[in-house]
Amino acid sequence: MDADNISRSSSTYIGKLRSNFLGTKFIIYDTQPPYNGAHVSPPGRSRRFYSKKVSPKVPTGSYNIAQVTYELNVLGTRGPRRMHCVMHSIPASALDAGGSVPGQPELLPRSLEDSFGSISFSKSIDHSTEFSSSRFSDIAGPRDDDGGKERPLVLRNKAPRWHEQLQCWCLNFRGRVTVASVKNFQLIAATQPAAGAPTPSQPTQSEHDKIILQFGKVGKDMFTMDYRYPLSAFQAFAICLSSFDTKLACE
Repeated sequence: MDADNISRSSSTYIGKLRSNFLGTKFIIYDTQPPYNGAHVSPPGRSRRFYSKKVSPKVPTGSYNIAQVTYELNVLGTRGPRRMHCVMHSIPASALDAGGSVPGQPELLPRSLEDSFGSISFSKSIDHSTEFSSSRFSDIAGPRDDDGGKERPLVLRNKAPRWHEQLQCWCLNFRGRVTVASVKNFQLIAATQPAAGAPTPSQPTQSEHDKIILQFGKVGKDMFTMDYRYPLSAFQAFAICLSSFDTKLACE
């Protein structure tokens, strides 16, 4: 990353996050296409990203690798926002025993328990630690298995619990988040609807309970982000950035 050069023509440019007007839907774009199943933006809808001023040798971040959606929170501002993420570049089977993300570096640990990376950041100070995950920009999206297209991984926010003593909705961040904020969230794998017996691509209930990404406030203008496999640092950071945008239809 180069703080002095954030143009799309820079060799350090890795992607972008785009929001709708209401701030309820976000698309994460990558500069590198997945192996297959890439969602490419039509040139007519994003002309400025196909400008002649941008070198044709440098990707312009037009590959849709994930979508983040915020919904109306029935708990109001007292509870965390309802959100879900569709990770187009990560198959749902990545959470299965022995599962993987196509193209992932072999250096990464396969166990979910051993792959939790974390980063703390603020508007003025960079406190990065244990940045263990490389970016899965070039990882395959849904792939064909047995003639069928594999479903992408879907994440949803973990439901809060009512704390009788504090009289508020709470999530257990195990000390990683210390300040209440509507921006705080935890993401887990969403249960895939199925008719009949579970398919091999459906994670077990224990895998669903494991937090894949959590984000929360620890001080003024300072937040922490914890993520694990199968998310990359780029994907996790982009999802967290979407939490900062104003949600006109949700608040």
